[in-house]
Amino acid sequence: MSLPLRDTSRHTYGEYLNWTENQREELIDGIAYVKEPPAPARIHQSFVRELLGQLHAALKDRSWCIQVAPFDVRLPKSNEADEDVDTVVQPDLLIVRDRDKLDDRGMRGAPDWLVEVLSPRTTVHDRAVKVPVYERAGVGEVWLIHPTDLTLTMYVLDGGRYGQPRVRELKGQTSLATMPELQVDWDQLLPLVV
Repeated sequence: MSLPLRDTSRHTYGEYLNWTENQREELIDGIAYVKEPPAPARIHQSFVRELLGQLHAALKDRSWCIQVAPFDVRLPKSNEADEDVDTVVQPDLLIVRDRDKLDDRGMRGAPDWLVEVLSPRTTVHDRAVKVPVYERAGVGEVWLIHPTDLTLTMYVLDGGRYGQPRVRELKGQTSLATMPELQVDWDQLLPLVV
């Protein structure tokens, strides 16, 4: 199942900035998807919290930036003005090395790495809608974490395309392919989330 639509109109980031409804939304090619309510499940938030903690600690001596949702990531298709961008996403967690992509509104351009923690409501949307958008935008690496199956699906950009995704169990340690000096220790993380 995909996320519900805000409406059937096409939108831009300029319009998105003026919406006053109390809900989180994302724009994908001008289509507004409603992310909430309801709030993500406890296990979803626990995964995000623990991943953030591990990676934040690993980045303490680096100038790279880690961000957690809600955080707007504008993904322009070319050089269009911000107000004309029609794709704005909010990955659960991201890392960007180029701090020039950051501004007061969030970020413009592709993160180096991001993670989406899947939930029954978002799994199809994240895989079928967002992964192709991340590939088109040039996101170096995408992790999809399935918190109930305890699996990780990794997409790594190679020659502008994601090849066959790698699927692995959440055990031991996993290095980020685009930043191998960073790793997640699942054996340390899992007892804190499940």
